Amino acid sequence: MERILERYERHSYAEKQEGAGDQPPNENWAIEHEKLKARVEVLQRHQRNFMGEELDNINLRGLQSLEQQLDSALKHIRSRKNQAMHESISELQKKDKALRERNNLLAKKIKEKEKALVPQEREGLLNIGDVTSLMVTKPLESLNIRGSPEARCNEGTPTSTQPKTTIPPWMMTLPTDE
Repeated sequence: MERILERYERHSYAEKQEGAGDQPPNENWAIEHEKLKARVEVLQRHQRNFMGEELDNINLRGLQSLEQQLDSALKHIRSRKNQAMHESISELQKKDKALRERNNLLAKKIKEKEKALVPQEREGLLNIGDVTSLMVTKPLESLNIRGSPEARCNEGTPTSTQPKTTIPPWMMTLPTDE
């Protein structure tokens, strides 16, 4: 039925176009308006059919045609979705590659700065190192908890490395639980 109407509209429009040479322009606009109005009605009917409405008036052939149109529309939608996903994936892969390159560049810069700082730090540690290395390696050597420095001299440590301080007697006695 729709095809018949469309053929009729095309035929009547073609006849009106042939006779339009002697008609005023306002009549052309009226004809164009009627044609577009009919086309809008057909498209609205198709849209309602696609939405599952007003299917009572459609015969078996129309339903099969509608089904084919829906299938082709779904295929088109899926292909467009897949294309968009592939474009997105390729864009993300490019960003990933760029970030990896940037990460590698920054890692190289860090290594270069560490290499440049290591000699400077070594020089700084050598200047301060004499004091700190003594503090770090033998921090509690100056404390003599078990006795006087003379008792330690008897243990075999040289007196030149022994500090010249003594521990007060009250620190030497251990408290008893009386």
